[in-house]
Amino acid sequence: MASQQDLKRRIRSVRNTRKITKAMELVAGARLRRAEARIQAMRPYADRMRELMIGTARAAGPTGRLPLLEERAEVRTVGVLALTGDRGLAGPFNTQILRRAFALEREVRANGQQASFLAVGKKGRSTLTFRRYELAGTWSGFTDRPAYSDASAVAHRVVELFTDGTVDRVVMVYNRYISPLTQQVETVELLPVPRRALEDGEEKTPYEIALEGDFIYEPEPEEILARLLPAYVETTIYRALLESAASELGARMTAMRNASKNANELIDRLTLQMNRARQAEITRELLEVVAGADALEYG
Repeated sequence: MASQQDLKRRIRSVRNTRKITKAMELVAGARLRRAEARIQAMRPYADRMRELMIGTARAAGPTGRLPLLEERAEVRTVGVLALTGDRGLAGPFNTQILRRAFALEREVRANGQQASFLAVGKKGRSTLTFRRYELAGTWSGFTDRPAYSDASAVAHRVVELFTDGTVDRVVMVYNRYISPLTQQVETVELLPVPRRALEDGEEKTPYEIALEGDFIYEPEPEEILARLLPAYVETTIYRALLESAASELGARMTAMRNASKNANELIDRLTLQMNRARQAEITRELLEVVAGADALEYG
């Protein structure tokens, strides 16, 4: 059995660890509220962007000549864009993204195609580099608070790889934020821009109905759509980055809360062991005193 001093030292160490995990939980919780507000502010913009694209595509008619809508007859290389975090201590947040990315790679190779990885976040970059993958693009330093300029940089590289023929299809993998306890891995077809993104949903919004009027476009609708498509890719990536940032904070808050709970349970167990060790030492000392008294009495 460990001595009282060893148990006291362990309890003190666990208490210090609990202070750190509790502080990290509180910080993640405070930042999560701001991340949720950013997502709420982003969603109306993304919805209006898609509705504007639908109205413009309807006016443009056939759009087969636009590069970002080109569906290649032969897909040789598939780009996999994985959105991970820059830091750990967030439960399964990073591992489930990488697990899905590797599953996509296996599917791609099973179809006789090649996979080309792009990584956002230090965790994704380090894991893929460690496994000796050649990365077509890496970005880091902004995963906890992404800006639109960060999404633009990622989108520019992705569009460049697609338009010059380096990749024939791009898939994005990220964590969609549902709640602090739940983050769902999403796989999004990024390029070519899916045709369903230019189609009406089941119910038209008032904005879509307004765009059905007889408008005069200047320049031509197809040219406007050609400018909107890169913006749509940027918006899609930016929204995914915001979802990923909120998911990371939620996962970290939950992981740190569980760590604090485990620390409390460990402290309780160690305290019980320390009390038992103290009782055993007191009992041993009493027995030594009694034995000494008996020796003096009968000696």
